[in-house]
Amino acid sequence: MNSRFIFVLGGARSGKSSFALRLGEELYEDSCKGKTLNEKIFLATARALDCEMEERIALHKKERGSLWRTIEEPKDILSHLQVEVNAGVFLVDCLTLWISNLMETNSDNEITDLASKTAKVCKNSSCTVIAVSNEVGLGLVPTTPLGRRFRDLSGRVNQIMASSADEVYLLTAGIAQKIK
Repeated sequence: MNSRFIFVLGGARSGKSSFALRLGEELYEDSCKGKTLNEKIFLATARALDCEMEERIALHKKERGSLWRTIEEPKDILSHLQVEVNAGVFLVDCLTLWISNLMETNSDNEITDLASKTAKVCKNSSCTVIAVSNEVGLGLVPTTPLGRRFRDLSGRVNQIMASSADEVYLLTAGIAQKIK
C-alpha cells in the first residue's frame, strides 16, 4: 500500500465524514488485492457530553459499521498515530473537535505546535492517514473572544495540515473537490 496523508475539509454537514469513510474503504480495498493488510482504524475525537452528542456519535458508529476499529480519544491523537503505524488506513475525525478539546487546557502556541507534530507524523506514517476538519472561516466573525479564538486556531491548524498533506479535498453540499 502506498501511504498518503489526505486532508478532508468542509463546512458542517457538508458530507466530509461520509466522504472520508468511503475514501478510506476504497483505498484499503484497492491496496488489499492479493495481500493481507492490517485493519482500518477510526480515531474519534468527539465526546458524548450530552444526549444530542450521544445520538450523533451513535449514528456515526452505525455508518462505520464493524469493519473499522474505533478509538475514542478526545486529545491524544499523536500517540495513537505513532503506535498504529501498521494500520492499513487510519482515519481521524475530526480535528475541529480535537482543537475544541485542547482549548480547555492548552495555549494557542501549544495547540499549533501539537498540530505541527501531528501533521509531520501523518505525512511520514507508513499507513494512509485521512484527517477530517471543519472549514469554519467562511462564515460570520464570531461575536465572542472564545469563538474568535476557536475560529482562528481552526484556521491555523487547517493550514498546517493542508500544507503537509499529499491531497486535500474540500466538500460542499456533498460534492468533493480535490484542491491539492
